[in-house]
Amino acid sequence: MLGTFVNTGAVIVGSLIGYFFKNLIPERYSDTIMKAISLGVILIGLQMALEVQNILLMIFSLFLGSLIGEIINIEEGLDKAGDFVEKKLSKLKGDISQGFVAATLLYCTGSMAIVGAIEGGLLGKHDILIAKSFLDGVVSIALAASLGIGVLFSSLSVLLYQGTIVLIAGLAKNLLTDVVVNEMSAVGGLLIMAIGLNFLLKDRIRIGNLLPAMFIPILYFMVVK
Repeated sequence: MLGTFVNTGAVIVGSLIGYFFKNLIPERYSDTIMKAISLGVILIGLQMALEVQNILLMIFSLFLGSLIGEIINIEEGLDKAGDFVEKKLSKLKGDISQGFVAATLLYCTGSMAIVGAIEGGLLGKHDILIAKSFLDGVVSIALAASLGIGVLFSSLSVLLYQGTIVLIAGLAKNLLTDVVVNEMSAVGGLLIMAIGLNFLLKDRIRIGNLLPAMFIPILYFMVVK
């Protein structure tokens, strides 16, 4: 769990730095910087998505996952959670739900989060998650400066998500093969691209409702086996 704790701490520290020192950067600079970061986020997602080996599985995962997400309406639940926190912290400015959702997806859907947590749980090695911690900390500064304090609360998502994978890695080591992780990461790459597009475009993609798509490859390979 060491890597997960370090990653969580990096997000917290980066978010606090970005939030409290954001006034040092003029607003028009922040807007340009955020759009530039959005392009980088899209590129990261594209690189991950291009690693896909089974394009039909990706399309099926997006279809079934979005259907499940819409039925459950995950996006609304995430928005309500963010709005609840925002009401509790009404003195703080910013759209907490947007920062929370965007940062959570960015930090939790990548292959480094999955592979690093699995490696930590199975082998006790934390190199991947520590490297990811540095990247997430830097990104948190920029995101918190643009999206507000909601980015800070994504640290809870990192802790729960990666911590859960670490704990169950021993039980699921035969299931979370390289092929499964690769397909999950490819789908996650598309979701990361959607995050970047949401920053740039006025029409908002309900990314939260697409989250189940990441886990469809697990079910698929369970059925195949």
